[in-house]
Amino acid sequence: MKINDSIKNKLEHGVDTLSADKASAGKRSSTGGVADNKSTVAAASSENVTLSPMSVQLQAIASEVSTSGVFDTEKVNAIKSAIESGQFKVNSEKVADGLIDTVKDLLKNK
Repeated sequence: MKINDSIKNKLEHGVDTLSADKASAGKRSSTGGVADNKSTVAAASSENVTLSPMSVQLQAIASEVSTSGVFDTEKVNAIKSAIESGQFKVNSEKVADGLIDTVKDLLKNK
């Protein structure tokens, strides 16, 4: 079985920027009192917001991840019950082949 980090790799590029934007927005809104909030609302209503291509791509990835099944629940339950009953057998050759393939992919992508 090959480990696939494609979702993690896709999301790595935009998460830090998104978190930083949320943090700075929180700082801006929490610095003032009631009068400052009114002026902030007035200023915000006259401003235009455009999304970067990266944010559009991040939204597309997020919707793709939310609609796709991450794992097969039935297969996971079957493996759990096999482990609990002591019937689960590990094919060490298959595990080793999968690890070697993963390392080859990681070295190729560097």
